[in-house]
Amino acid sequence: MGELEEKTRKKIRRGKLQRIILETVATAGVLSVALVAPNVLGAMDKLGILPKSRQKEYVSSSASKLAKKGLLKFKDGHYEMTKEGGKLLMLWSIDNYKLKKPRRWDKKWRMIIFDIPEKKKKIRKHISELFGQAGLYRLQDSVWIYPHDCEDIIGLLKTEFGVGKDILYIIADEVENDKYLRSHFDLN
Repeated sequence: MGELEEKTRKKIRRGKLQRIILETVATAGVLSVALVAPNVLGAMDKLGILPKSRQKEYVSSSASKLAKKGLLKFKDGHYEMTKEGGKLLMLWSIDNYKLKKPRRWDKKWRMIIFDIPEKKKKIRKHISELFGQAGLYRLQDSVWIYPHDCEDIIGLLKTEFGVGKDILYIIADEVENDKYLRSHFDLN
């Protein structure tokens, strides 16, 4: 394995470990160092992330790094989630979000139209990527469509990225010439 591949693998493992630590702290609210290790170690064991002999060392080091980044705070022998840590965890959850599909289609289309200003170009690009990952279909540059309810995730994106006035959620009974859309979403 090449040096670049090994560095990439280590970075991915480190990211997974940091996410497990943040999720563990978020779940319990506050965790002592003694409690963080068993919870995180159990999750790491299931994922096969780290060698057993050094797991506690890795957990302690990663938690410390998260505290240095301002994502956790260490106080009175335990870690607490900071506002920044909560935001990052929320973004990670959004990045991996998959829309649930009900068994039956209600024959309504959900259209998401956005006009996010140029000064928020990175946010616009990120939202487009999230829409694609979640399974929405791109009708035009800033117009996406989905056959099932997705209002909750759209509301979350509006709030999280501060673009509430820039995104419009529409429920339509009909879309002209939608045969290709029904085929794309396997609704026939």
